Amino acid sequence: MKLERFDVNDRRSRLVKYNGVCYLSGQFSDTGGDVASQTHETLAKIDALLARAGTDKSRLLTAEVWITTMADFPAMDSVWKDWVAAGNPPTRCCCAVELGDVEMRVEIMVTAALGEVDRLEV
Repeated sequence: MKLERFDVNDRRSRLVKYNGVCYLSGQFSDTGGDVASQTHETLAKIDALLARAGTDKSRLLTAEVWITTMADFPAMDSVWKDWVAAGNPPTRCCCAVELGDVEMRVEIMVTAALGEVDRLEV
């Protein structure tokens, strides 16, 4: 099985592909603004990285969302709900944390399948 790393620096790889799975590092906005605008920009970056890996948001397996205050949850979640692929939501958690830059309001990390995904109904 081939392991591929993309956008590697001395701390992290932005994207890793291995064994049919795409792993993204935490993504965040490069501009300031409220949590909604930062969430939009972050999700656009995720879309671009998933496309580069040969997959998309309909194949998300899991997502981890970090926000600086739970007061931002409704605004972030509203943007997320509009973005996530209808009928194909990943597992997700959301926590309030102190992020690496005081201007950052949200950081999101996702994992996605690279191949076809079967949906099981219960």
